Amino acid sequence: MPKFVLLWTDAAIWLLVIAAVAYILHVRRRPNLIASWRKVFSDAPALASAVVLFVGIVITLADSVHFRSVLPAAAGAPEGSVAYDTRTQSVLDATLRRLLDARETTYSRPLAYQSFTRESVEVDGRIERVGPRLHFGGAHLERPSEQWAGDVALRALAGLVGGLLLTALIGAGIVAMVARRSREPWRDAARQIAYGETMIPWRAAIATVLGVALVGGIIVALMGRYHVFGTDVTGNDVLYQTLKSIRTAFVIGSLATLATLPLAVVLGIVGGYFRGWIDEAIQYLYTVLSSIPNILLIAACVLMVQVFIDKHPELFQTGLERADLKLFLLCAVLGLTGWAGLCRLLRAETLKLREFDYVQAAQAFGVGSARIMTRHVFPNVAHLMLIVTVLDFSSLILYEAVLSYVGVGVDPSMNSFGGMINFARNEMSRDPVVWWPFAAAFSFMVTLVLAANLFADGVRDAFDPRSRAFRPRVIRSKPSAA
Repeated sequence: MPKFVLLWTDAAIWLLVIAAVAYILHVRRRPNLIASWRKVFSDAPALASAVVLFVGIVITLADSVHFRSVLPAAAGAPEGSVAYDTRTQSVLDATLRRLLDARETTYSRPLAYQSFTRESVEVDGRIERVGPRLHFGGAHLERPSEQWAGDVALRALAGLVGGLLLTALIGAGIVAMVARRSREPWRDAARQIAYGETMIPWRAAIATVLGVALVGGIIVALMGRYHVFGTDVTGNDVLYQTLKSIRTAFVIGSLATLATLPLAVVLGIVGGYFRGWIDEAIQYLYTVLSSIPNILLIAACVLMVQVFIDKHPELFQTGLERADLKLFLLCAVLGLTGWAGLCRLLRAETLKLREFDYVQAAQAFGVGSARIMTRHVFPNVAHLMLIVTVLDFSSLILYEAVLSYVGVGVDPSMNSFGGMINFARNEMSRDPVVWWPFAAAFSFMVTLVLAANLFADGVRDAFDPRSRAFRPRVIRSKPSAA
């Protein structure tokens, strides 16, 4: 039985999962919230982006269950004694164990069977510069120059077939669900989905699943024998680093966003409701905070955190725990320095709400200020919190990339998109250019940020009546019985 390790960010991520489940149960009891979220998923780009974000969430959760494996019993050890590995790994690490162990000497191109760096080898009495064979990539090929192209094509085709089968299975499940809810035959339900006649644009969801399944199928089929995205200067697989960076992006995007809520909500509502000197003090506080450059303020806070961690090494059993605490505190720093915008927005909305008749009536009946703010003001500004939270998610992912690029981001031992781009800075300036680490990190980060932005647009259009854009939809007429 392995020894499970609960990191700071693991606990935060699973608490967020519990909170999300509780919110879903709360939404199911509120018809108005059900209608708003139905509008979110009625937007095809928002639904397609939700599929991409769901894949990222699954990878994040798989990388948020950490444990230490049991070591074999040593000779002469007391009976019943158990020793654990000093390395802490996650479920994702165990799943990608083959990639983790397939370490090469140095750089290698994507899907290559030879090293990118050439070595001097004697061939027929002459010294030639050739790339040596990789230890893992294409090691199963006996005649790589003849077999490589056919082997890659065959494995990619097998991955495409697997992706098509997975998409067909998911599509059949969606058709069955639509047919059961509409009480129509499967053929009619499939036709409605194909023509885009359903209230929820399932056609866009199935198309997104198809794209993700095809790309994922090819990667899964090839990563067993090749380095799909190549290797870096130390010979580590770039695909493994990219998948591990997804958790870092989700942790920063979610925890840092939620860390802004307590101060922003409390100060914004209190300042807008009481006005007077309380409002002026709160305005002065967030005005001063907004006048300080964010990069400098965050860098100073991160450096203080780093000094604390360096002076207390006895608090950490492994290097992963040390890096995880720094990531957790970085999220807290981003939250404590980024609440001014939401606070200003909530203050302005509270100033308007406190003049409404139901608030004035509650004050006339002697209802306490705390109860008015919690029962009448807070529920009517909750949609703004949701919109800003979703919108800030993608911006914080990009913020982490900037901070890691300047050297004040996450710990260098932890994989992140910003760290990969920072390490690729020197690789892009060499000749020949080592482009694949930067390309992998950039493509995955852009995909994740784009999906978050599209989903945020759908949430904003559904929950903010002033920004809704109604799009006409063509409904095809059903064929006659004749």
